[in-house]
Amino acid sequence: MKKYQLAAGCAVAALALLALPAAAQTATTTATGGTATATASAQDAADADAPAEGDIIVTGSARAQRRFDVSYAVNSLSQTDVQKVAPKSFADLLGTVPGIQVEATGGEVQNVTRVRGIPTDRGYLIFQQDGLPLYHEIDGVFFNSGEGMNRYDLMTERVEIVRGGPAPIYASSAAAIANNITVTGGPQARGKAQVTLGDTGLYRLDAMQSGPVGENTYFAIGGFLRQHDGYRYAGFPSDKGGQIRANLKRDLSNGSVKVSVEYVNDHNLFYLPIPTNDPRNPSVSLNPYIDYFTGTLNSPSLRNVNIKYRDGAGALQTMQRDLSNGRHMRFFNAAIDYDADFDGWEVAAKLGGTKGKSSFDAFYSTTNPADANTFAANYLTAARTAFGANVARLGYAFAGTNGASVYDPATASGLVMSGQYRASESDFYSVQGDVSVTRKFETGIGTHDVRVGVYGAFYGNTLRQAYQDMLIEVRSQPRTLDLVAYSATGQVLGSVTQNGVLRYTTTLNQGEGDAQMIAFYANDTWEVTDGLRVDGGIRTERYSYKGIALPTTQVNLGDATTLADDTTRAFTGQVLDQRLKPSATNWTVGVNYDLSNNFGAYGRISNLEVPPQLGVVTGINAAIVKTKARQYEVGLKASFGPHYLYATGFYTKFNPFNASFAAFNPVTGRNDQVLPFIGEASVKGVEVDGRVAPVRWFSLTGSVTWQDPEYANLQNTSGADPAAVNGKQIIREAKFFGNLRPSFDFDLGEQRVSVFGRYEWVGRRYVDLFNRTAMPGYQTTGAGVSVDRGPWHLQVVGDNLFNAHGLTEGNTRTDQFAGQGTSQAIYGRPLFGRNFRLIVSRSW
Repeated sequence: MKKYQLAAGCAVAALALLALPAAAQTATTTATGGTATATASAQDAADADAPAEGDIIVTGSARAQRRFDVSYAVNSLSQTDVQKVAPKSFADLLGTVPGIQVEATGGEVQNVTRVRGIPTDRGYLIFQQDGLPLYHEIDGVFFNSGEGMNRYDLMTERVEIVRGGPAPIYASSAAAIANNITVTGGPQARGKAQVTLGDTGLYRLDAMQSGPVGENTYFAIGGFLRQHDGYRYAGFPSDKGGQIRANLKRDLSNGSVKVSVEYVNDHNLFYLPIPTNDPRNPSVSLNPYIDYFTGTLNSPSLRNVNIKYRDGAGALQTMQRDLSNGRHMRFFNAAIDYDADFDGWEVAAKLGGTKGKSSFDAFYSTTNPADANTFAANYLTAARTAFGANVARLGYAFAGTNGASVYDPATASGLVMSGQYRASESDFYSVQGDVSVTRKFETGIGTHDVRVGVYGAFYGNTLRQAYQDMLIEVRSQPRTLDLVAYSATGQVLGSVTQNGVLRYTTTLNQGEGDAQMIAFYANDTWEVTDGLRVDGGIRTERYSYKGIALPTTQVNLGDATTLADDTTRAFTGQVLDQRLKPSATNWTVGVNYDLSNNFGAYGRISNLEVPPQLGVVTGINAAIVKTKARQYEVGLKASFGPHYLYATGFYTKFNPFNASFAAFNPVTGRNDQVLPFIGEASVKGVEVDGRVAPVRWFSLTGSVTWQDPEYANLQNTSGADPAAVNGKQIIREAKFFGNLRPSFDFDLGEQRVSVFGRYEWVGRRYVDLFNRTAMPGYQTTGAGVSVDRGPWHLQVVGDNLFNAHGLTEGNTRTDQFAGQGTSQAIYGRPLFGRNFRLIVSRSW
C-alpha cells in the first residue's frame, strides 16, 4: 500500500498532553417536531471562545434552551469542535462524549457504540437528522440507521448528543439521541471547501455553500467525495463514494418552511477480527504473517466468490459476489420542515421519506487458526468415505488449481483457518412524520411549557442473505486454499473443498416485511419558581408488522468430486406469513434546581421499552422479547464562562434482558450453538464532562466514565447453570474509560496557531459471559497542529502516535460462551496503527 508522507513535524511528538477545546456556540433556534432543530449563524459556528453556558440545546427539549438549563446530560459538538477532534469516523467522534464507549475499529462505518453500559452494539442510540430519523428502526438488514446512514461533512452544523433524560419521549427505542443539525442558509452568504489527505491513501473533498436566493429565501448545499485505501489495506480501496445534501428555506411572517434532499452512494469495507497469536502457543505472535496494525483477512482472493444454493423449486442458484463492493449504501431522502407561531401556539410539522438499497459483502472471522496437519486429519475419514479407500493423504493446494499448485503450511505459520463470507441484499423504505404543538401557560404557581405531538412511520425492507465458509492461509490478504485428496501415487481423487469453499451456503435467509407505527407523546416543563423546574413526559407507541419468511433445509447438491456441497441450505418452497402487533410505553419525570446562574443540580427517572423489531416477521424462529429498562440519573453542574463541569450519576436496570447468544458451530458452519439466558442487566456509574481554561492560550477538556456493568438473576431453560454468569462483567463493557484533550492556542504574527492533542484510555473488558478471557486495557495518544491565516486553515493531525496495542470485540462468533482458551485474548480487532492526515480548507 502506498504511503503519502505529509508535512514535516506532523507528529508534534513533544506533546504529552492532548486536546480539544470545547468550543461553544450561540444559535438562533426554532423549535420544530418531536425534536427541535436550529440554525446557527456563521459567526456562532466559527467562535471557538464562546462561553460554555452559551450552548443552545434543541434536542430532547420542548423549546431551545441553554445547556446549563436542561435537566439531563447533553453535549453539543460544533464544526469547530469536530475540526480539532478530526475523527476517522462518526463513532470516533462520539467517543469524545462521556458515557459512550466506542469500538471504532470496524472502519468508517459499522462500528460499535455502547451508551452507559447498555449491552447492545448500538446502545439504543438513535440517530436523527434535524429531528427525524432517516430510517425508523435502529437497524435494518446489515445496515444501521446510525453511522451507516449518517455521515458527517461540512453540511452538519453541529451534533447534539442526549444520554438518558427525555430521550425515550422524543424518539422510539431511545436511551440516547444523536441529532445531526444541518447547515441552513441565511441572509449572509458563506461557504467552505476542504481537502483531506492521509498517509493511508486517503483523498477526500468536502464543500459547502449557503446564502440568500431572494428576499426571505435561502439555500444551502454541500457534501463530500472520498476514496481511501484503508487503515488495513485489502488490495483494493476500503472506502469510495460520498454524499450530497441540500435545502431551501423560506421565512414566513410567523415562521418558516424548509425543504431538504439528500443522496448517498458509498462503499465501505468492514474490518473484522484477526488472529494475533498462535493458539498452539499463545506466547508466539502471528505478527510476521498478519501485521497487528495493518493486517486483514480481507483479500483480492475474495473478489469472485461463487455462492450456491437451491431455490424452493429445487433448482440450483448461484450468486457471484465481490468483497471489494463492501458495504454499499445507496439511498435518497427528502424532507419538509414547517414551523409557525400562532399567537403563542407554536406549531411544528416534519415529514421525511427515504428509499434505498443496501448491499453487504464481508468476510467474517469464525474459528481460531488450526494446526494444518490436525485440520486435515479431521477430514480424512470423510474423504475416504466419499472418494474411496485409495485416499492416502490430504494436502493443501491453492484454490482452483485442481491440486496442481501445492501449498505447504509448514513453510509459513503451519496454520490454516476458515472464515465466513457473508452476502446480503436489502431494499428498504421509511416514511416518518411528526406534528406537535407547544404552548406556554401562566398559572398561579409558575408557568407550564407544554408540548403534545404525534409521530408516525411506515417502513419496511426485503431480505436475502447467504453465508458460506472459506478455507484460507494464515496471513494478511490471504489466498484461498483447497484441501485435496491424493492417492499414494499423487493422483487427485477428490477435494474436501471446492475453489476455496469449505462449505457452501451454510446459512440462507429470505423474507420481506412492512411495518406501521404511531406514537403519541406529551411533555410538560413546569417552572415552579426561579431556578426550580419540574418536567414530565409520556410516549405511547403501537406497531403493526406483516412479513413473510422462507424456511430452509439441508441438502447435498450432489457433486461427487467435493465435500463442500454436502450440507448446503435450500429453500423448502414453503412461505410463512407472520404478523405481530407490539407496543411500548415510555415515560420520564425530572426535577432541576439552579442554586445560582453558575451552580445547579437535577434528578430524573425514566422508563424505556424497546419492542421487538421488524426482523421478527422476516426471519425464522426469531426470539420475541420486549426489552424494558428503568433509568435513574442525578446530576450536578457548574458553569463559569469558558469553564464548566457536568457530573452525572446513573443507574440503569434491564428487566427482562435477553443475554442469549448463538455461537458459530465449526462442524455445521452455522450459528446453531445456542445458550439462552433471560434475566437482568444492571449498570451503575458516574460520567464527568468538563473544561477548564485558566489562561486564554490554554484549555483542557475531558470526559471520564466509571461504571459497573453486570449480569444478574439470569435464568436458563436448557439446563445450563447461570450462577457462573451472574455478577460477571457484561461482555465487551469497560468499567473505566475516558479522554483528555488539551489545547494551546496563540497568535503568531497574522497566524492563529493551535497545538492540541487527545489522550484516551479504555479499561479491561471480557470477550465471554463467564469472564474467562480478557481484553486488556489500553491507552492511545494523538496530536495535531493547525494554522489559520485569513480564510485559510491548515491542519496536520496524527492518531495512535506511539502504536499502542489494544484489542476490541474479540471473536464474537465463537468466544462468547467459553472464551478463547487463554486468559488474555489472542483474537480480536486491533487498534489502527499510527497514521496522519493533512487538512487544508478555505472559508468565504
